[in-house]
Amino acid sequence: MHVDTILQTKGALVHTLPETGTLADAVALLNSHNIGALVITGAAGGIAGILSERDIVRQLGRNPSGTLSMPIAACMTKGVVTCERLTPIDEVMERMTRRRIRHMPVAEDGKLVGIISIGDVVKHKIQEVEHEAEALRDYIAS
Repeated sequence: MHVDTILQTKGALVHTLPETGTLADAVALLNSHNIGALVITGAAGGIAGILSERDIVRQLGRNPSGTLSMPIAACMTKGVVTCERLTPIDEVMERMTRRRIRHMPVAEDGKLVGIISIGDVVKHKIQEVEHEAEALRDYIAS
């Protein structure tokens, strides 16, 4: 199975903000959509970084009083790990585990086409195992 299988189920909507926004903007967007990360876009519209709840909490620990007014660019993760629609889900799981990340933008030809979370991957894996178990039960019963 590939990443595209997950995107077909959950959709391709990705919430983004420009790197010139503030952490207050990011917190408001994360909160209003009940999500854990935002893809941050650069001046040319490409992926400049990713900003997660973890990034914000780390910054709050360093500078509690001034964090919300900081520019996103000062806090975001710049070395974004991405995948493509045809990346195998097992490979995405391995990358997420090895790098200890929870969100991975899906990009093709330099353009953002979706985002998947570790929760999306786990949900897919559970459904896959349940489907296999059902198929085995049917096979044994026949």
